[in-house]
Amino acid sequence: FESALGYAIAGELGFNDSQVEWATVPFDASYRPGPKDFDFDLNQISITPDREKAVSFSVPYYTANQAVLVKKGSDLDGITSLDELKDASIGVQVGTTSLDAVEDQIQPDNDPKIFNNSNDVVTAFKQGQVDAIVVDLPTAIYLRDAELSGTVVAGQFEQEGGDQWGALMTKDSDLKECVDKAIDTLKENGTLEEITNQWMSDSAKAPMLS
Repeated sequence: FESALGYAIAGELGFNDSQVEWATVPFDASYRPGPKDFDFDLNQISITPDREKAVSFSVPYYTANQAVLVKKGSDLDGITSLDELKDASIGVQVGTTSLDAVEDQIQPDNDPKIFNNSNDVVTAFKQGQVDAIVVDLPTAIYLRDAELSGTVVAGQFEQEGGDQWGALMTKDSDLKECVDKAIDTLKENGTLEEITNQWMSDSAKAPMLS
């Protein structure tokens, strides 16, 4: 999804696909203060007031729900409400809006198990250290399909205040106005909707948790 969006934004900025260069940046390093090794970062990064103190964001390009990933056939498979997660051992990545959602909305009886990166969360789940993973819905679908066979997205839920993703840039970047305009154009001409429908169509199939 975000690769396709990145190429589309670059196209609006006057670049062709061959001119786009990709770089891998640790998630929690992307929103630290200071100069960046990239022009903008598309990495499912939620726009939050705390992060906006250190970096700049574009206008939002996607609003994501949170999701619960569990083992197929487990006691948590088939849940219909967040209350059913109260007794669960939940794995979540540090510094994410998913962690905020666990602490503020699910409020499990046991403290969630917090990991430094998504790979550690996945490993803990595979090893049976946690009963469930809470991540944004697109990530949950990816993990189910690509990394964690035998799992199911038990459900999705809206995050209080919304979880909007934006392109991250160095604080007060000169590119912000241009990137904002590019995203607005992609919204207006239908390209963003086409990209979203192509890559996020499974998102609507996960049941909503009350």
